[in-house]
Amino acid sequence: MNILFGFIFGNLKTEWVDYGKLRRKDSGVYERRGNMADCFLGPSFLLCKTVLHFSHFPYRSSPPPPHSLMAASRSSLHHQHYCRSSPNSSPKQPSLLVFSGGTAFNGVVEELKNLTTRVAHVLPVSDDGGSTAEIVRVLGGPAVGDIRSRCLRLSDQSTAEALAVRRLLGHRLPVDAQQAKSEWYNIVEGEHFLWNCVSKPYRETIRAFLVYFQNQILQRSDESFCFSNGSIGNFFFAGARLFFQSLDAAIFLFSRVSDIPSESMVLPVISTNDRLTLGCELWDGTIIRGQNEISHPTYGSMEPINKGGSSVPALPSRIKRVFYMSSEGSNLLHEVFPTANPSVLDQLSNVDCIIYAMGSLFTSICPSLVLLGIGEIISSRFCHKWPSTSQNGQFI
Repeated sequence: MNILFGFIFGNLKTEWVDYGKLRRKDSGVYERRGNMADCFLGPSFLLCKTVLHFSHFPYRSSPPPPHSLMAASRSSLHHQHYCRSSPNSSPKQPSLLVFSGGTAFNGVVEELKNLTTRVAHVLPVSDDGGSTAEIVRVLGGPAVGDIRSRCLRLSDQSTAEALAVRRLLGHRLPVDAQQAKSEWYNIVEGEHFLWNCVSKPYRETIRAFLVYFQNQILQRSDESFCFSNGSIGNFFFAGARLFFQSLDAAIFLFSRVSDIPSESMVLPVISTNDRLTLGCELWDGTIIRGQNEISHPTYGSMEPINKGGSSVPALPSRIKRVFYMSSEGSNLLHEVFPTANPSVLDQLSNVDCIIYAMGSLFTSICPSLVLLGIGEIISSRFCHKWPSTSQNGQFI
């Protein structure tokens, strides 16, 4: 982790280069550098002279005064959580964009937010494992588990109430289905000890969306929802998304409830209310459907997945490419081409540094990079680009 920060921040100066002129002057040199690394990561960041010392990263200031969550109208929740630098911050914090999944980079997030809060976290919404899988199976929609996980890591921890909210939204129900269901009802009814230290405004706001989530489950009378190992944060997030019919609005609400710094953004790489299915093609021609089957193949078994570093059997052949597949209709092997989130494209065009985080290359990073427009913008940027990726279960 320290090595990663050292690479990104440790040796920088505040000298900026006019890369537009540099490219016009040395266009022939750049063309000769068009190897695979340049095509994937864009123009070499070795040309860049912009460096920022650790001293240029002020630690996070005190959180802003609390404000009423209930005063926000539905329409206001549909606006994005955009970067707004504090006018008193001197010098200006660098802006980063991180491509990552919902697990491997979380440990870095805890330290990174002490260095800069101007970070756009871009995450896929195609995870179909764990608690997320049950929500998607019964209620449909995009996977929210990775986004919820990152929001919790970015949440405020400076007060007893902030810690209580984080514990509540980070809580998982028991693995036993009956015990999980009983504890869930206890939480929804507001009688669980996790509500201790949560003030009435926050309690009423969070509980309202948990109740709405429960009502949506009850309306699906043809489906039986299993609460085993369920995440309260996932349930809250899904309830907000269903209520507002907007993934962006749900992220905005979660950010306000968790008191995430206004300069930090959690962006789904695809902003949609539809279910997304990731697939891959192996070099032997095999097609694998589902992100979980790519990263943690079970070959039809129902054993629980341990994403904390467990070893899994190798796929029968190497992965050739990753793509999105149809989630509706009879032809489930049909390839589809979803549109990248415009907010991701905007941030990608303006940040000071692009980071490819550690984790699963094929299921955490590639789901973002394969979208139309992402690679084109990356290759056109003359900013720092730091790869720190690895294959499943390994970190480098």
